Amino acid sequence: MVLQLATFKVDVTCPIGHPLTAGFRSPAVALADRLQAIGVVLFGDGKPIVLCAVDWLGICNRSHTTWRRALADAAGTVADRVAVQTTHPHCTPWPDDEAQRLVSEHDDVRDVMEPEFCHDAMKRVADAVRDATARPKPFTHIGLGRAKVDRVASNRRLMGDDGKVKAVRWTQTKDPEIRAAPEGLIDPYLKSISFWNGDTKLAAAHYYAVHNTSYDDDQTITCDFLGLARERRAVEEPGVTHVFFNECAGNITAGKYNNGARENRQVLTDRVHAGMVAAEAAAERVSIDHIGWRVEPVLLQPGFEMNEVALVTTLGDPGAAPKDRTMAALKLAMLRRLDVPFEFSCLAFGDAALILHLPGESFIEYQLFAQARSRADWVAVPSYGDLGPIYICMDGSYAEGGYEPIDSLVGPGVEDTMKGAIEKLVAGQRT
Repeated sequence: MVLQLATFKVDVTCPIGHPLTAGFRSPAVALADRLQAIGVVLFGDGKPIVLCAVDWLGICNRSHTTWRRALADAAGTVADRVAVQTTHPHCTPWPDDEAQRLVSEHDDVRDVMEPEFCHDAMKRVADAVRDATARPKPFTHIGLGRAKVDRVASNRRLMGDDGKVKAVRWTQTKDPEIRAAPEGLIDPYLKSISFWNGDTKLAAAHYYAVHNTSYDDDQTITCDFLGLARERRAVEEPGVTHVFFNECAGNITAGKYNNGARENRQVLTDRVHAGMVAAEAAAERVSIDHIGWRVEPVLLQPGFEMNEVALVTTLGDPGAAPKDRTMAALKLAMLRRLDVPFEFSCLAFGDAALILHLPGESFIEYQLFAQARSRADWVAVPSYGDLGPIYICMDGSYAEGGYEPIDSLVGPGVEDTMKGAIEKLVAGQRT
């Protein structure tokens, strides 16, 4: 079977004044870097497969479903063969149409998004997908490589002797004692998969787990260090599409190596870029004539109190903290989609490589679990799909404390659900 590939890249930079972080921060006042939506369309067995990474913080609930349907229609496929992830830079949009509808009913609550801009951006990406699918190119081989990234990722949760979180290592960590603590549990490897037609390189996708934030306190739009490293590779290889997917970085930041100094954005960019180059240099070429795609629908139960009346009251309370009112809208949006499953998906290149797409800000443990369960030697686990759940912790995390369980919209019991779905997908038990 002849396998084919098409690529697309669209500028999705939000305008000055657009809400940042779903309104948790003040609107954008400046622009440092352009934001991109980049992806590939794969043609092989069955309908086309679309993989897309967007330089936004997240895309939630109904908004995420709408994106997948729009790209599916453009590619001539179905929504459950589309994976839309975000690279998660903080000073960027975080659209959730239902949450925006809820806050728009109150004049004194910050907007979550500008619907007109976000919907137009999605339409332009869909148009680019449609144009790309008219000009696919054959590919005969994939290149699979990985390399350790030096001094970027560290675990956010520093544990005390009592089994509780004793300190949080934020994306920018000022305290030198907290920075000095060991890296903790991470996946140190950046993985790259490249697509080749004979000796001609067509595209490369890179995967690594770390919060994509060097600093986020100046309301300046940026794709941050992961996007900047990707763009450098694109400049170095004109005609080759480079796309980056953030993996399970829910509890992973650059905080050990970043005190928030402005120059550290460039330092982190350089280190990730070096990892990309090294991973591609280490790649082994594999002839490929088959690709597989599996989907597992998963219901994730909310971890917060199921009290819609209380959430509506908080949203409408002028005396409530602005963050609490925004969070109430996001919780209500999640609450109102309980019967709509999250679709986990798995792309397999025989037994050579496997890419597993997960929702939310999944913890690194899920990535390592998938790697341990897979027959493939090369496994990537991009997270930051539908960001409706926000953080997806381990069951024990909720008793341990720390930051992530506070903003997690799922709760204990999620670990078995996640691992069960992952095992089904990596074992190929569902088609």
